Amino acid sequence: MSSRKAADQEKNLGGPTEASVYPAGNGYPQDNSSPDYDHGYVDHDTGVGKSENSLHRGLKPRHVSLIAIGGLFIGSGTALANGGPLGLWLGFSFVGILVYFMMLGLGEMSAYLPITGGQLTYAGRFFDPALGFAMTWSTTIHWALTCASELSAVAVLVNYWLEPSRVNNAVWITIGYVVVVLLNLTTSGVYGETEFIFSSIKVLTIIGLIILGIAIDCGAGPAGHYLGFHYWKDPGALAQYEGIGGAKGRFLGFWAVMTQAAFSYGGVEFFGITAAESANPRFSIPRAMKQIYFRIGVFYILGTFILGLIVPFDNDRLGTSSDAAASPWVIAIQLSGIKALPHIINACLITSAWSAGNADLYISSRSLYNMAHKGLVPRIFLRTHRWGTPYVAVLTMALIPLLAYMTVSTGAAKVFGWFVNLVAVMGLVEWMGICLAYIGFRRAMKAQGFDRSTLPYKNPLALFGAWFALFSFGIIILFSAWTVFRDTDNFDRATFITNYLPAVFFLALYFGYKIYGKTRIIPPTDVDLITNLAEIEATIEERPPAQGFKGRLQAMFL
Repeated sequence: MSSRKAADQEKNLGGPTEASVYPAGNGYPQDNSSPDYDHGYVDHDTGVGKSENSLHRGLKPRHVSLIAIGGLFIGSGTALANGGPLGLWLGFSFVGILVYFMMLGLGEMSAYLPITGGQLTYAGRFFDPALGFAMTWSTTIHWALTCASELSAVAVLVNYWLEPSRVNNAVWITIGYVVVVLLNLTTSGVYGETEFIFSSIKVLTIIGLIILGIAIDCGAGPAGHYLGFHYWKDPGALAQYEGIGGAKGRFLGFWAVMTQAAFSYGGVEFFGITAAESANPRFSIPRAMKQIYFRIGVFYILGTFILGLIVPFDNDRLGTSSDAAASPWVIAIQLSGIKALPHIINACLITSAWSAGNADLYISSRSLYNMAHKGLVPRIFLRTHRWGTPYVAVLTMALIPLLAYMTVSTGAAKVFGWFVNLVAVMGLVEWMGICLAYIGFRRAMKAQGFDRSTLPYKNPLALFGAWFALFSFGIIILFSAWTVFRDTDNFDRATFITNYLPAVFFLALYFGYKIYGKTRIIPPTDVDLITNLAEIEATIEERPPAQGFKGRLQAMFL
């Protein structure tokens, strides 16, 4: 779509003017006339749309594709111990289907309107400004906390070789912290390249472990024992959660996998925010979406299925801690008699945690930058250096990951468990916000007679999927910490707080801003579907789809 066509479409549909990105009275105190205000994108080669405080479109399609990879390694042993092999596989499969449904809507919005803030902006623009406010604050804090969890995971993983009594965990946290902050202060292109390398190691590790798991199951290890489905029979396919007998205990074991699965899938929605820095979102977003479906099916669903074949869920090292010794992959390798490989896998797990922490700080800083655009925080956070990185936002959000130093006194595994609960539930709440934003987007398109066939990316299941995922995510959150009510005499306050505080915090933000800003759910006919389209088309590189295998292979490295 050319810029003239976009402008004509805006005129024909009676779209709002440039000065009203959001409908009047929505409560966002932004000033679009400010010389510092921009739409968050700039082509660093042509300079189109460039302003002093702009982000640069320095992320290439392969960067956007691999940034969207979440984690499967850390803490998965607890999920296997709770649910058994079948419970583990069903739990990850069910959450994977929900994530798939949620991503359909996000991909459609991101490919159509790749602007600063991504889903955070869509929530306020398509549904309710109060939802955008709550989403932005929640996401900003969420991913900074997740960065802290990944830094604590680095310390835990290094403990596989060196116990804290020999080298203090603060050393490993500091090394990881410095690397993550420095990478986030570079250009988006440099950040994308390093994250691409980290994530490539992660991808190769997952693929290698799946192949190795199949080989071990078939008896290819030094021990030479064919396993097949042996562990599904002894000790069984489903665990009896905390000794609860019968079908009830088996179902609760499956349900206990949900929170861990949500943590593992966390970050899959990253490209919605990175779209503003993608050189060609019309091309890279649909491509990233297709690859996400493949990764959900292969990396998560197939990966957890293989795990259940090669490790018994009653192994006493599962769920005892979060370190590599308790990782089901390492346990399987040790049970098969392979000697040196556990150390190699542990090193790969450390790069995975580093990669995740790198992406977490990136998203957190961009969320803060987005809030400055909306006038929700001081405009100093809009400042970028000459290469387009919002350095003030990065350095500010880099303060929260310092919480990882709690592991030095409390214990890395225990603190990591707290972080897992917090960030998993925060992620579920934000996924619900994405579903609501898409529902508002679709209602508006229907009310305004918009032709969906013109969209760069679309899927017929997106609307149904948004409603189904919205309901299911809510149920998972509601029962995420049901175990604390089983024994009121020994009430687990830490579990209760870390599971339910994120939801309460989000609701407080939503209703608090709704009352303060006197916002409302935007009527479908008033939703702004047009503003920014002409500018986006003027800055996006025209790129035809790759033809054939050779063309697709070349596209990976452009």
